[in-house]
Amino acid sequence: MKARNFAVLPIAIAAIATTSAASPAAAQSDYPTHAITIICNFPAGGGVDVTSRLIADGLQKKWGHPVIVENRTGAGGNIGAEAVAVSPADGYTLLSTAPGPLAINAALYEKLSYDPSALEPVAVMAFSANVLAVRADLPVKTVAELIAYAKANAGKVTFASQGNGATSHLTAALFEQRTGTQLTHVPYRGTAPALNDLAGGHDDMMFVDLGSVLPLHLAGNVRIIAVASKERLPDFPDIPAVDETVPNFVSSTWYALAAPPKTPAAVVEKLNQAITEIEASPDIQARYQTQHVTSSKLDTKEMADFIKSESTLWGGVIRAAHITLD
Repeated sequence: MKARNFAVLPIAIAAIATTSAASPAAAQSDYPTHAITIICNFPAGGGVDVTSRLIADGLQKKWGHPVIVENRTGAGGNIGAEAVAVSPADGYTLLSTAPGPLAINAALYEKLSYDPSALEPVAVMAFSANVLAVRADLPVKTVAELIAYAKANAGKVTFASQGNGATSHLTAALFEQRTGTQLTHVPYRGTAPALNDLAGGHDDMMFVDLGSVLPLHLAGNVRIIAVASKERLPDFPDIPAVDETVPNFVSSTWYALAAPPKTPAAVVEKLNQAITEIEASPDIQARYQTQHVTSSKLDTKEMADFIKSESTLWGGVIRAAHITLD
């Protein structure tokens, strides 16, 4: 009797071990089996938040499980990024973010409580071209004229930004470095107040995403004199690219999803493919067009390479301008 029990025991143990070993793979292939939370580290109503909710709705319809967007803002996006960095690596908690936490903050902040490079790239949801807008009565019409005007008024030309270390700030710093101009930075707490003061004539210029400033441009409250994309935008062929005057000057705002460190590759790939499919739908394309953003088809490796190139660009700008935040 005992001998028979002892003989069965190793087989039972082996069966349990086999089942346990197979569980992670099975869990990954079945993903998702319950609700997913997307932590958006910027305020509700902004570009990254709106885009996140479009993608969340698409994932929910595709997989039949709730996809919840939760806003956790503050510290340049670091609060939300930290929350995701310490979450379980199972694909059920994701980070939705603008460039800062993934490609800028490591160079900007003296110390971070998370490692941006350890977060797993899932997908770039959308790209938005940054544009150069000036107050309506600034006596310049082209980038070349702006450079000449700034050099003739060194330190007197002001540029607005969404805040210290924001993409709009760093793009203007890049402009200074590439053109040999000296501008004065006026930081705000967000895009809306910065654009309000630009439209009111209190600031001279601003680099900002197209969707945010276009209504003011069309109303004649500000003037877009150039786009910061590599080439002119198809919808606005008469607006030149900064690159035509300042070679290799490119800046974009982008919205991305990332997962906690060590999230299984199969889960990350499944998310990436699902998001790519969702973004290809006519409905999402129409919504993106109204937001003046474009979808991305980057796979996870291409996204990782893109983030590295952005980190290199903005890290160099930050160090050259001696920009730091606590």
